[in-house]
Amino acid sequence: MKFDKWTVGLATAGVVSLGSAAVADESPVNTLLSGTTLSGYVDTSMIYKPGVQSAAYRFANTAPDTWNGFNFNVVDLTIQKALDEDKWSAGYRADLWFGPQAAGLPGAFGANGTLGDNFGVKQAYVALRAPVGNGLDFKVGQIDTIIGYEVLDSYANPTFSRSLGFNIEPFSHTGMTATYQVAEWLSVVGGVADSAFNGTNQKETYNGQNNDGTITSNGGSGNGTLTYMGAVTLKAPESWGSLAGAALYGGIVSNGRSGYTYTDGDFGMGIQENSLNYYVGVSVPTPIKEITVGAAWDYLSDGNGDGTWATAVAGYVSWQISEKLKLNTRAEWAKSDYNAWAIGPALGATTVAPSYTGDFIYTGPTELFAVTATLDYALWANVITRLEVVWDHDLNGSDIFSSQYAVDGESEDYSVVNGRNNSVLLAANIIYKF
Repeated sequence: MKFDKWTVGLATAGVVSLGSAAVADESPVNTLLSGTTLSGYVDTSMIYKPGVQSAAYRFANTAPDTWNGFNFNVVDLTIQKALDEDKWSAGYRADLWFGPQAAGLPGAFGANGTLGDNFGVKQAYVALRAPVGNGLDFKVGQIDTIIGYEVLDSYANPTFSRSLGFNIEPFSHTGMTATYQVAEWLSVVGGVADSAFNGTNQKETYNGQNNDGTITSNGGSGNGTLTYMGAVTLKAPESWGSLAGAALYGGIVSNGRSGYTYTDGDFGMGIQENSLNYYVGVSVPTPIKEITVGAAWDYLSDGNGDGTWATAVAGYVSWQISEKLKLNTRAEWAKSDYNAWAIGPALGATTVAPSYTGDFIYTGPTELFAVTATLDYALWANVITRLEVVWDHDLNGSDIFSSQYAVDGESEDYSVVNGRNNSVLLAANIIYKF
């Protein structure tokens, strides 16, 4: 008798016996596992950082603690039962991360000390379909953000390093989204989630100021403020010839905040503003079938709840040189009125000026230009092998690539060491997908 891979795997683990499976093809175990798939990847890298200067922070996979050596980045394990064609279809998905980069996830477990920094939940949601019109698809749980040209999974991006725009977007939400395919060329998605995005089960707390200046808190429970999001995708139909498949995407995420925030010292009370993410992205094939182009625009207002802002524009060109070789390029411009891309000690910076003590305190404004070139060569089956160079350039002399530290803890008095306007990073990335 022939058994499916799940039955064989469970038998190997001692959960079921092949004998019992032979007489009970419709056992509860077989029924529960029907349609479930297991996939994932192992992500590794080697990074060389010339000189001692800093760099623009993009994501954990190119942070300072990865420079000048070898890195095991993450193991991704995805367990999924996708929606089928039934009118009342149901499924689920769980993306689990194991390894150092799991600490950067909103669903990382190190924050509460349970399983340490080497485990995190990227996504974990229940998928549902309701027979409304063409079918209304829901996701409920921990969900990837609905905006962005690039994603958390490195292999799915054209480059190993993330874009500057990626770093000012939310990573994920705890909440619910609903997607509807209006027509072949038009789809819409909307959602609602906990207010504090980039966290799991994090609600916006309320802290109010009394008449006597004291603070009244609700003890950390949610104040009822929520995040609202929506996006629209337009896709060119087959009748558009060489432009068929071109896509235009626009989305907004409103991270609702209310009440007051309190800080010690002279800053006192301040009203938290509602942060907003705006995103527009486009992907277009060209008459030359080996070349595709894309672009993305991000704008973040009140990212810190205090009136700050940041924006980034990126252009992408991918050239399939041969069956196995591809060249991906990315050019970026970004600007902010605060330290949106600065690296601090928590991200691995080291003190190069022993006569100064305190925290890294660069606060902007910042204006950057960056170019990334990535050679992707498919030499082995199921393996992604990439070589990449990233060049960041400081356009306004902000010294973001310098080592800056407060003197005696005073943020208005600091020293700039090794001031530079350019930063270069070289990376090799090897990923096995299973």
